[in-house]
Amino acid sequence: MLDTPKPQDCSNFIAHKFGGSSLANAERLRDVAQILCARADERQIVVVSAMQGVTDALIQLIHAAANRDPSWRSALEALRTRHQECAEQLLGAAAEPARQFLYAEFADLHDVLHAAALLGTPAREALDLVQGLGEVWSSFLLTEYLKTQNEPVARLDARDVLVVRAEEMGVMVEWPRSQTQFDAWLATTTARRIIVTGFVARDGQGRATTLGRNGSDYSGAIFGALTRAREIHIWTDVRGVLSADPRLVPEAVLVPEMSYMEACELAYFGAKVIHPQTMAPAIDQQIPIIIRSTFEPNHPGTRITAGRSMNPPVKGVAAASGMAILNVEGAGMIGVPGTAERVFGALREAGVSVVMISQGSSEHSICAVVRESDAEKARTAISDEFLRELDRGAIQAVNVLTDISVLAVVGDGMAGLPGTAARMFDHLGSGRVNVRAIAQGASERNISVAIDTADVRRALRAVHAGFYLSAQTISVGIVGPGNVGAALIEQIAAAAAGLKQRTGLDLRVRAIAGSNRWLKSDLGIDLATWQQAYAAAPRTGVDLSEFTDHVHTSHLPHAVIVDCSASNAVAEQYPNWLAAGIHVITPNKNAGSGPLARYQAIMHAAKTTGARFRYEATVGAGLPVVSTLRDLLDTGDEIESIEGMFSGTLAFLFNRFDGSAPFSELVREARSLGYTEPDPRDDLDGKDVARKLVILARELGLKLELGDVVVGSLVPSALAAGSAEEFMARVDQLDADMTRRLTEARAEDKVLRFVARLEKSGRASVGLVALPRSHAFANAQLTDNVVQYRTRRYSKNPLVVQGPGAGPEVTAAGVFADVLRVASYLGARV
Repeated sequence: MLDTPKPQDCSNFIAHKFGGSSLANAERLRDVAQILCARADERQIVVVSAMQGVTDALIQLIHAAANRDPSWRSALEALRTRHQECAEQLLGAAAEPARQFLYAEFADLHDVLHAAALLGTPAREALDLVQGLGEVWSSFLLTEYLKTQNEPVARLDARDVLVVRAEEMGVMVEWPRSQTQFDAWLATTTARRIIVTGFVARDGQGRATTLGRNGSDYSGAIFGALTRAREIHIWTDVRGVLSADPRLVPEAVLVPEMSYMEACELAYFGAKVIHPQTMAPAIDQQIPIIIRSTFEPNHPGTRITAGRSMNPPVKGVAAASGMAILNVEGAGMIGVPGTAERVFGALREAGVSVVMISQGSSEHSICAVVRESDAEKARTAISDEFLRELDRGAIQAVNVLTDISVLAVVGDGMAGLPGTAARMFDHLGSGRVNVRAIAQGASERNISVAIDTADVRRALRAVHAGFYLSAQTISVGIVGPGNVGAALIEQIAAAAAGLKQRTGLDLRVRAIAGSNRWLKSDLGIDLATWQQAYAAAPRTGVDLSEFTDHVHTSHLPHAVIVDCSASNAVAEQYPNWLAAGIHVITPNKNAGSGPLARYQAIMHAAKTTGARFRYEATVGAGLPVVSTLRDLLDTGDEIESIEGMFSGTLAFLFNRFDGSAPFSELVREARSLGYTEPDPRDDLDGKDVARKLVILARELGLKLELGDVVVGSLVPSALAAGSAEEFMARVDQLDADMTRRLTEARAEDKVLRFVARLEKSGRASVGLVALPRSHAFANAQLTDNVVQYRTRRYSKNPLVVQGPGAGPEVTAAGVFADVLRVASYLGARV
């Protein structure tokens, strides 16, 4: 909780301010009255805005009249009708005083507009008068309604007490004079509720004026200060202050409490918080401000106070667009006193506001972020100021870069907390966002970066999730919804809710593509019904470029494509995907064992962009075969040789083949159980095992091609041609040779196993061998994969990795584990 100091000499007032959306019509006005009457406040001072859209309509009215546009008369009538109808609906039989009041008000307004039309220009005084009338009318209607409810109420026109002056920094209150006049007025009433016109005031000469845009919020804080209120409640159309703009970060969450300074920082960057100037009176008297929703009046909202809330350390992420970077650079600036003073002095003289400043310690360049609308004016001002230096080359360039946004991370708890900036930049990097300039104040409350506007949405979501303000969202596309792909989707569906709750990971499957159709969703496919939706998708073919663009959307920070196909054409896409920053996860062996040039392109793209290429399941399904090898190498071990049973299918066949049943019968059984490929020759010919051996060889740094592996196929040439069904019809032709090999092995008290072997010299082979019964491979379980690493450390007793190596669920689990490893790298707490 915040350690909030109590306001000094506080009164029994609670201040309330209601915005235009809260007063949009008669129904909303009734709701406001109900909110006020339901509260137990001892006294209330209630500042109201104009009804929604009225201030803009009034400004358009006076300009139309001054331009002698005849439409101003019909627009005036429409505005009058709106208020009169609101009065009738709100007050019913008690509407007569409101009718008379509005008649007189609109008659006076007509005269002012008519005068503007005669003059052909809107005088400043007339514009100030007219644009503040909406608050006069809404305050009258609310007051009259409260009277019908027998509530003691008084109405105060702020122009009767509030005196302001215009300064360079904005509209400032003449506090002593305003306080004196307000206290005198307050002495005339004992009403529990006082309804006050927001936005309007008078200047020192008694002329009607306004407090500028956001002026009604400012009025709320002013009258909170004038009454020395205990609290100021700002009622809007949102629950409170959100951790980010929900239009850009849908996962934005409510911030229950924050300090004045945090609120000021977020407001400056466009967060939907009251304007910093608005808070000044409350800050001066340390009056708590509560941002609340009239649509959910029982929700506590966001409480803003003087205390510092350190947890969470980051309260919000905001961005301001429409910026440009002004960069002044040159060797002649190094060590020259007064250069920065001249830069910012020239910008000040040109009337250019500087949003952000960044300068390297070398003093070779000074970078300032300005509003894009001021960019050319700023460039001209600096070029004129440094004309001589530019002529003699002491300053090389004054450049402007447009389409820039400033992203800010804000929180009191960042002060003194190591690693905050590192986390921010880490997540910007993993979200593929380039940072052009950096700034952080000594308070450490705000870290700001200038980035390309095109990256704003992705940057906001990456940083927002990176500080655990929302789930870490990953856009997932799955290619190949066959056995393994379907099992993976089911596993994601089963685990998704728990992962999001426990770890803050939102795996959003947004596309599923097969060979001739694909299914997509912007918000994420409903995984409970994906099979029906996929079956109903049109067979229009699959454009992988379109699929990629959908998965790699600009509004989500991270994209992962999982290739569960066996397609070589899909593997061809990996270099492009990785080069674009898309993480690739696959059990498809084509990429790792295909042409060496393509493999090298894949690894180069991953290294260049930092995108992750994960392929654990290509060798051992769900077993940590690749990661174990990588750990051995990374810790400095030397691999002498690798032996393995890399096929769960072949392990099943030769674990079962004991002569009691023909080998062909076991092949049929394995196919019926789903252990084999649709065409069992893809298992029996040994090429699948050879591919796995090539993958491991390349992990060792060996430049091995698939053709370099000596493969002992179990498929005789007579059975190599024809369809899978034709092969199965003649599969018993394998029996004689298999029986002979089994007999020979038994004669030596050995067993048959299909083994892959790789030596550090690069010699590689796969084939059926006879092994002693004491060998680790001889005692493997039914469908186990077994890998034996003989290394410098594990020379006498090789390191063995063993476990199930067949079945779509096991393989899918290995792929899913790789997905979670990538998610952890991206910042999810898995």
